[in-house]
Amino acid sequence: MKLHLDTFGTAGTLVGALAAAPACCLPLLASVGASLGFGAFAPYSTALTYLLQFSVVLAVAGAFIGFRQHHQWQPPVLATASAISIFYAYNVELSQGLVYSGLLGLVAAAVWNTIEGRRCSTCAPNTIQLQSTITCPLCGHRRTETMPTDSCLYFYECTGCKALLKPKSGDCCVFCSFGSVKCPPIQSGVCAC
Repeated sequence: MKLHLDTFGTAGTLVGALAAAPACCLPLLASVGASLGFGAFAPYSTALTYLLQFSVVLAVAGAFIGFRQHHQWQPPVLATASAISIFYAYNVELSQGLVYSGLLGLVAAAVWNTIEGRRCSTCAPNTIQLQSTITCPLCGHRRTETMPTDSCLYFYECTGCKALLKPKSGDCCVFCSFGSVKCPPIQSGVCAC
Protein backbone atom coordinates (compact mmCIF):
# COMPACT_ATOMS: atom_id res chain seq x y z
CA MET A 1 0.00 0.00 0.00
CA LYS A 2 1.39 3.37 -0.99
CA LEU A 3 1.08 6.24 1.49
CA HIS A 4 0.07 9.52 -0.11
CA LEU A 5 1.35 11.91 2.54
CA ASP A 6 0.30 15.00 0.58
CA THR A 7 -3.30 13.74 0.27
CA PHE A 8 -3.39 12.78 3.95
CA GLY A 9 -1.97 16.17 4.96
CA THR A 10 -4.39 18.05 2.72
CA ALA A 11 -7.36 16.12 4.12
CA GLY A 12 -6.17 16.87 7.65
CA THR A 13 -5.80 20.52 6.76
CA LEU A 14 -9.34 20.70 5.38
CA VAL A 15 -10.82 18.93 8.41
CA GLY A 16 -8.83 21.17 10.74
CA ALA A 17 -9.93 24.28 8.87
CA LEU A 18 -13.58 23.21 8.98
CA ALA A 19 -13.40 22.43 12.71
CA ALA A 20 -11.33 25.44 13.81
CA ALA A 21 -12.75 28.17 11.56
CA PRO A 22 -13.92 31.22 13.53
CA ALA A 23 -17.39 32.28 12.39
CA CYS A 24 -16.46 35.97 12.53
CA CYS A 25 -13.55 35.78 10.06
CA LEU A 26 -14.14 32.67 7.96
CA PRO A 27 -17.92 32.40 7.70
CA LEU A 28 -17.95 29.98 4.76
CA LEU A 29 -15.68 27.45 6.46
CA ALA A 30 -17.45 27.92 9.79
CA SER A 31 -20.91 27.33 8.32
CA VAL A 32 -19.82 24.29 6.28
CA GLY A 33 -17.98 22.90 9.31
CA ALA A 34 -21.01 23.44 11.56
CA SER A 35 -23.34 21.78 9.06
CA LEU A 36 -21.03 18.74 8.94
CA GLY A 37 -21.01 18.50 12.74
CA PHE A 38 -17.60 20.01 13.38
CA GLY A 39 -19.18 22.71 15.55
CA ALA A 40 -18.82 20.33 18.49
CA PHE A 41 -15.05 20.86 18.32
CA ALA A 42 -15.33 24.65 18.83
CA PRO A 43 -13.93 24.50 22.41
CA TYR A 44 -10.77 22.91 20.99
CA SER A 45 -10.20 25.44 18.22
CA THR A 46 -6.72 26.43 19.45
CA ALA A 47 -5.49 22.83 19.43
CA LEU A 48 -7.17 22.25 16.08
CA THR A 49 -5.39 25.28 14.63
CA TYR A 50 -2.06 23.67 15.57
CA LEU A 51 -3.25 20.36 14.09
CA LEU A 52 -4.19 22.20 10.91
CA GLN A 53 -0.71 23.69 10.63
CA PHE A 54 0.89 20.30 11.28
CA SER A 55 -1.27 18.86 8.49
CA VAL A 56 -0.07 21.62 6.17
CA VAL A 57 3.52 20.59 6.89
CA LEU A 58 2.61 16.97 6.09
CA ALA A 59 1.01 18.05 2.81
CA VAL A 60 4.13 19.98 1.76
CA ALA A 61 6.41 17.09 2.78
CA GLY A 62 4.25 14.73 0.73
CA ALA A 63 4.50 17.04 -2.28
CA PHE A 64 8.30 16.94 -2.08
CA ILE A 65 8.30 13.16 -1.68
CA GLY A 66 6.12 12.99 -4.79
CA PHE A 67 8.61 15.25 -6.58
CA ARG A 68 11.34 12.68 -5.97
CA GLN A 69 9.20 10.13 -7.78
CA HIS A 70 7.92 12.08 -10.79
CA HIS A 71 10.31 15.08 -10.99
CA GLN A 72 7.54 17.59 -11.65
CA TRP A 73 8.45 20.76 -9.75
CA GLN A 74 5.04 22.46 -9.98
CA PRO A 75 3.12 20.50 -7.26
CA PRO A 76 5.68 21.11 -4.48
CA VAL A 77 5.99 24.79 -5.46
CA LEU A 78 2.19 25.17 -5.38
CA ALA A 79 2.01 23.31 -2.05
CA THR A 80 4.75 25.50 -0.56
CA ALA A 81 3.10 28.74 -1.72
CA SER A 82 -0.23 27.51 -0.34
CA ALA A 83 1.39 26.60 2.97
CA ILE A 84 2.97 30.05 3.27
CA SER A 85 -0.43 31.58 2.57
CA ILE A 86 -2.09 29.47 5.27
CA PHE A 87 0.66 30.06 7.85
CA TYR A 88 0.56 33.81 7.23
CA ALA A 89 -3.23 33.87 7.50
CA TYR A 90 -3.33 31.91 10.74
CA ASN A 91 -0.30 33.44 12.46
CA VAL A 92 0.03 37.01 11.21
CA GLU A 93 -3.16 38.40 9.75
CA LEU A 94 -6.35 36.35 9.44
CA SER A 95 -7.53 36.84 5.88
CA GLN A 96 -10.33 34.97 4.11
CA GLY A 97 -8.63 35.24 0.74
CA LEU A 98 -5.34 33.79 1.99
CA VAL A 99 -6.99 30.90 3.83
CA TYR A 100 -9.30 29.97 0.96
CA SER A 101 -6.62 30.29 -1.71
CA GLY A 102 -4.16 28.34 0.44
CA LEU A 103 -6.63 25.51 0.99
CA LEU A 104 -7.54 25.45 -2.69
CA GLY A 105 -3.84 25.41 -3.62
CA LEU A 106 -3.13 22.45 -1.30
CA VAL A 107 -6.03 20.49 -2.78
CA ALA A 108 -4.81 21.30 -6.32
CA ALA A 109 -1.23 20.29 -5.44
CA ALA A 110 -2.39 16.98 -3.91
CA VAL A 111 -4.53 16.16 -6.95
CA TRP A 112 -1.70 17.16 -9.31
CA ASN A 113 0.79 15.05 -7.35
CA THR A 114 -1.52 12.04 -7.50
CA ILE A 115 -2.02 12.39 -11.25
CA GLU A 116 1.71 12.77 -11.90
CA GLY A 117 2.48 9.81 -9.60
CA ARG A 118 0.10 7.59 -11.55
CA ARG A 119 1.42 8.84 -14.86
CA CYS A 120 4.99 8.20 -13.75
CA SER A 121 4.22 4.69 -12.52
CA THR A 122 3.75 3.68 -16.17
CA CYS A 123 7.38 4.56 -16.89
CA ALA A 124 8.85 2.73 -13.90
CA PRO A 125 12.11 0.82 -14.39
CA ASN A 126 10.34 -2.53 -13.94
CA THR A 127 8.72 -2.10 -17.38
CA ILE A 128 12.08 -2.23 -19.17
CA GLN A 129 12.52 -5.33 -21.30
CA LEU A 130 15.89 -7.02 -20.95
CA GLN A 131 15.55 -9.65 -23.67
CA SER A 132 16.15 -8.78 -27.33
CA THR A 133 16.49 -11.00 -30.36
CA ILE A 134 19.42 -9.94 -32.55
CA THR A 135 19.10 -10.75 -36.25
CA CYS A 136 22.33 -10.79 -38.24
CA PRO A 137 21.95 -8.62 -41.37
CA LEU A 138 24.44 -10.79 -43.26
CA CYS A 139 23.24 -14.37 -42.66
CA GLY A 140 19.83 -13.85 -41.01
CA HIS A 141 20.78 -15.88 -37.90
CA ARG A 142 18.70 -14.95 -34.85
CA ARG A 143 19.62 -15.20 -31.20
CA THR A 144 17.91 -13.92 -28.08
CA GLU A 145 20.30 -12.14 -25.72
CA THR A 146 20.01 -10.46 -22.33
CA MET A 147 20.93 -6.79 -22.61
CA PRO A 148 23.08 -4.97 -20.06
CA THR A 149 21.04 -2.49 -18.01
CA ASP A 150 23.64 0.20 -17.46
CA SER A 151 25.59 0.37 -20.72
CA CYS A 152 25.40 -0.06 -24.47
CA LEU A 153 26.92 -3.00 -26.35
CA TYR A 154 28.95 -1.66 -29.28
CA PHE A 155 30.12 -4.96 -30.80
CA TYR A 156 28.43 -8.32 -31.17
CA GLU A 157 29.76 -11.44 -32.84
CA CYS A 158 27.10 -13.35 -34.79
CA THR A 159 27.04 -16.98 -33.66
CA GLY A 160 25.96 -18.05 -37.15
CA CYS A 161 28.55 -16.51 -39.50
CA LYS A 162 31.02 -15.08 -36.92
CA ALA A 163 30.64 -11.56 -38.39
CA LEU A 164 31.37 -8.67 -36.02
CA LEU A 165 28.28 -6.46 -35.91
CA LYS A 166 28.58 -2.73 -35.14
CA PRO A 167 25.76 -0.24 -34.54
CA LYS A 168 24.31 1.56 -37.55
CA SER A 169 24.98 5.27 -37.86
CA GLY A 170 22.79 7.12 -35.36
CA ASP A 171 22.23 4.09 -33.10
CA CYS A 172 23.98 3.71 -29.78
CA CYS A 173 24.42 -0.08 -29.79
CA VAL A 174 23.85 -3.32 -31.68
CA PHE A 175 20.52 -3.93 -29.90
CA CYS A 176 19.16 -0.63 -31.23
CA SER A 177 20.37 -1.50 -34.75
CA PHE A 178 19.68 -5.23 -35.03
CA GLY A 179 17.62 -6.20 -31.99
CA SER A 180 13.89 -6.71 -31.64
CA VAL A 181 13.91 -4.40 -28.58
CA LYS A 182 15.91 -1.20 -28.04
CA CYS A 183 18.54 -1.20 -25.26
CA PRO A 184 17.53 -0.41 -21.62
CA PRO A 185 19.16 3.06 -21.58
CA ILE A 186 17.08 4.04 -24.63
CA GLN A 187 13.94 2.43 -23.13
CA SER A 188 14.36 4.46 -19.94
CA GLY A 189 15.16 7.65 -21.84
CA VAL A 190 18.52 8.27 -20.14
CA CYS A 191 20.96 7.06 -22.79
CA ALA A 192 24.32 8.81 -22.55
CA CYS A 193 26.09 6.54 -25.03
